[in-house]
Amino acid sequence: MTQLDDRRTTTTPPIVVGVDSSPGSKAALWWALGQADRTGATVEAVAVWTAQPLASYGCEWVAAADAGDDVAAATEAELLDTLVEVARDYGPSAPIRPLVRQGRPAEELLRAAASAQLLVLGGPAHGPLAGLLLGSVSRRCLHRASCPVLVIPPALARRPRPGDRPARALPPGRRLAP
Repeated sequence: MTQLDDRRTTTTPPIVVGVDSSPGSKAALWWALGQADRTGATVEAVAVWTAQPLASYGCEWVAAADAGDDVAAATEAELLDTLVEVARDYGPSAPIRPLVRQGRPAEELLRAAASAQLLVLGGPAHGPLAGLLLGSVSRRCLHRASCPVLVIPPALARRPRPGDRPARALPPGRRLAP
């Protein structure tokens, strides 16, 4: 077993976070960093882009294929910008491994989380019903994930203030009193 620091080992399963530029995903990343600090895990920040269907054939096929590279690069740049912003606000923390994938967001997040200890997602903002609804990606991940899934409510998606630290997770086996 390779020791990475006093708590982290290469056998500790990662915490996977779905990341885009939304406030909800930034809150999810913020929470995941705190949990990773406490558990000794690495955070795998996953951004997914979807190829758009082609409208025609011929030379435009090549142009559309080239556009996929542009979308992938833009997705990677957006992911890195988000990671830099959250890491700057959070301060020194757990290692973060950025991953950019192409495909359907729920399926790619589920694939990335197959051996994870936890999948963390930001809740969608849907206006006045934001607290009552789950987005289709969150819903699909909740029903099909092989690991626990945490959806951070939109109300927690605020920019951290100096001195803030992520909320503590309950130790394994502990429950909130009703």
